[in-house]
Amino acid sequence: MATIIGGFAVSHTPTIAFAQDAKKFDDPVWAPIFEGFRPVKEWLAKEKPDVVFYVYNDHMTSFFTHYSHFALGVGAEYEPADEGGGQRDLPAIKGDPELAQHIANCLVADEFDLAYWQGMGLDHGAFSPMSVLFDHEAGWPVKIVPLQCGVLQQPIPKAKRFWDFGKSLRRAIQSYPKDIKVVIAGTGGLSHQVHGEGCGFNNPEWDAQFMELLTNDPEALLDKTVVDLAKLGGWEGAEVVMWLLMRGALSPKVNKLHQSYFLPSMTAIATMLFEDQGDATPPAESDEALRERSVRELKGAEELAGTYPFTIDRAVKAFRINHFLHNLIEPEFRARFTQDQEALFAASDLSDEEKELIRSRNWIGMIHYGVIFFMLEKMAAVLGIGNIDVYAAFKGLSVPEFQKTRNAAITYSVAGKK
Repeated sequence: MATIIGGFAVSHTPTIAFAQDAKKFDDPVWAPIFEGFRPVKEWLAKEKPDVVFYVYNDHMTSFFTHYSHFALGVGAEYEPADEGGGQRDLPAIKGDPELAQHIANCLVADEFDLAYWQGMGLDHGAFSPMSVLFDHEAGWPVKIVPLQCGVLQQPIPKAKRFWDFGKSLRRAIQSYPKDIKVVIAGTGGLSHQVHGEGCGFNNPEWDAQFMELLTNDPEALLDKTVVDLAKLGGWEGAEVVMWLLMRGALSPKVNKLHQSYFLPSMTAIATMLFEDQGDATPPAESDEALRERSVRELKGAEELAGTYPFTIDRAVKAFRINHFLHNLIEPEFRARFTQDQEALFAASDLSDEEKELIRSRNWIGMIHYGVIFFMLEKMAAVLGIGNIDVYAAFKGLSVPEFQKTRNAAITYSVAGKK
């Protein structure tokens, strides 16, 4: 079974990334950042977790037009996002789609409404601290399952919702049947405000109190509103609810191994490291019972002939081809697709198998592979054929033969203006 070995909380200000990339390790202005992070880095190197479940918020970089409350990363790999000045010189980090699938099953069974994402970069909320905490020049020594929390666009969930999410996350990870070690990361904070006339606000006294409560009495924080937290720690400082999620995923009692605090400029940069102490009593619901409950809604789907639910594992496997076909909503891409498909293939990241599925118009083959129907609908419209042609191909029939099975012999597509 998976084991939660502990958790760490860290600020994720881009100040950290700047100091790392500029190699300010011995600069007296910047050195306290690395001194504060060093015990966490050393513990991670010693304990060698297999996966970091990483709680962070995106800063309107990859998430802009859609900003979910709880967006679980399910991808196989994550690159650094370009935040305006180009990507940082960091290797991509591997994800763990299988663990993400299990966590999603469990959290949804516990009535948490999740969004799922892949194929987008991680901004400084993730890579700023990660690049200091792990040696990565030869590749990252750990996988990541990121949880993007939409704490910037109000209204957001209550502090207690973040805490409850952490409690459910704990049981989800504990019930995962693979023998892996998982560490929980909560990021953001501490006190700061970066917008408006109130920018530059800090409150070291509150920061110290918050860290004490997080360690020994986290439930005392659950009734605080966003405005309560903003009054104490600045508007952007209210993102400390993500630390609360991390703490909720740990044992009720924890062993605090390290704590640091440094306020150089705009944001209080802090670290905390907790060792999980395990559960005093067995959970009310066994791991087996939780796993069974988590897949109840889809139990028996495999018995539905000719039916292929678009699950996370299928979405990850077929991401490249689904992403390629989704690009058909762009006029320039559509033109290239119809005018020189082979050149477009050559410039893509499609596998040879995926190229052949599209090239041969193997509609049912694409469904079997993991392409969702609504990408095929787009492809058909670009090719000038109707949905009926695709449905007929699924059945191995001609269009006239298929139309005889319908109440009306009609055809249609999603095509709009040329």
